[in-house]
Amino acid sequence: MHPVDNLTNEMDERNDARMHFRTKPRIKEVIHRAAALSGLDDSAFAMNAAYRAALETIAAHERTVLRPEDHAVFFAALDEPPEPTRELRAALKRSRDRTVAK
Repeated sequence: MHPVDNLTNEMDERNDARMHFRTKPRIKEVIHRAAALSGLDDSAFAMNAAYRAALETIAAHERTVLRPEDHAVFFAALDEPPEPTRELRAALKRSRDRTVAK
């Protein structure tokens, strides 16, 4: 059995925000079983799993990882960007035509 870190207990905040959702009985039973094996109640287990998944999803969308061979090419392009292509100029014009300045 792997020990489960209860990440939600590490936060110094009140538990007063609610989330309500329904699930299938089979899913509930699996969560209940896993929670019991982990030594957590169903809510703590589900909240920890959801919180970990949320953090991983956010990280995956906010971070870009480059392979070493791509790193040099990427930063070289930032240092010396190529001239804009005809397609890029057309896209910029379309964007400006649709954008309303405030």
